[in-house]
Amino acid sequence: MSDLFYMSKEAFDKKVEELQHMKSVMRPAASKAIAEAREKGDLKENAEYDSAKEAQGLLEAKIKQLEGQVSNARIVEEGKIDTSKVSILTKVTITNLANKKTVTYQLVGETEADLKNGKISVSSPIGKGLMGKLKGEIAEIQAPAGTLKFRVDEITA
Repeated sequence: MSDLFYMSKEAFDKKVEELQHMKSVMRPAASKAIAEAREKGDLKENAEYDSAKEAQGLLEAKIKQLEGQVSNARIVEEGKIDTSKVSILTKVTITNLANKKTVTYQLVGETEADLKNGKISVSSPIGKGLMGKLKGEIAEIQAPAGTLKFRVDEITA
């Protein structure tokens, strides 16, 4: 896993905290559930045991995924964001040239994307299309419905 994960310090800290919780609280609980199920007899017909083993496997997969994200994280400091062009952690106000609707998004790493809060991933089609654009430039973005054109109106930190 060589993909870099760009994220804010806040998001990185949340990932580390979640990982610690999984390792120190959830992992022992999963082991305990397996041990309790094992005590109930024949493992061939023990659905509780099978369920506990499956839950443990899912937990271990999630731990591995988080470890990969934490180890490949690159923290972007919000005070050092270049607002001369669209880049990660910048807030960009764009206007859809087809319907004249204006919207503001913050470009974030994949793990922080949350459209309801106006945060889109830099790897999303719109995010990719906006990256590197200067104020006033037009971004042409390929969508299933055709090419969308957005004008970059403002870039802030």
